[in-house]
Amino acid sequence: MGVEGRDKQKALEAGAVALSGQLGQTVQRLRKAYNLSLSELSEQSGVAKSIISQIERNETNPTLATIWRLAQALDVSIERVLRERDDSAFIEKISRGDTPILVSDDGKCRLAITGWIKTVEWLQCYDFIAEPGGVLASDAHQRGAVESLSAIEGELQVEVGGETDFLRAGETLRYRADRPHLIRNAGETPARAVMICILKAAAME
Repeated sequence: MGVEGRDKQKALEAGAVALSGQLGQTVQRLRKAYNLSLSELSEQSGVAKSIISQIERNETNPTLATIWRLAQALDVSIERVLRERDDSAFIEKISRGDTPILVSDDGKCRLAITGWIKTVEWLQCYDFIAEPGGVLASDAHQRGAVESLSAIEGELQVEVGGETDFLRAGETLRYRADRPHLIRNAGETPARAVMICILKAAAME
């Protein structure tokens, strides 16, 4: 191997080390940003916890398959994992057509799921729209769950545990969601609100 060949090999090795280091920093930053432990990321990606730890410490050069699994678990593209730096912004856009919609039994209430799929087990966010007469009846969530309903338009009626309260535009109502609860549009115009359901608030413990 000539001098040029040796220099090229050194450049390739240096580039591989730099790329590996950037990958490790990115994986660790995204994992912590998503509040995932090594064990949780391992479970979601199928990559051994020890391997993820080595990647984050820049002690191994992962295969493309491993990078792909981590990217899928972190909900980003491989290209983004490889090029992202610590100071880069996290921006994710979901189109209107890709936003899931839930409809009440009476067909008069619609819940557009605006929350992040990775937080669905403890935090859920919805854009809530109810036509006049629409009723959204929900079973009890897990113990300690709390819902926060912020009205944007119209007037809504909330029933929880035998108690009833009214919500008008600009007002926010928080209530226990670990028992059956109901939201009704008793007005004559459509109502809209932002609904946030905190499933692990443990506020009532």
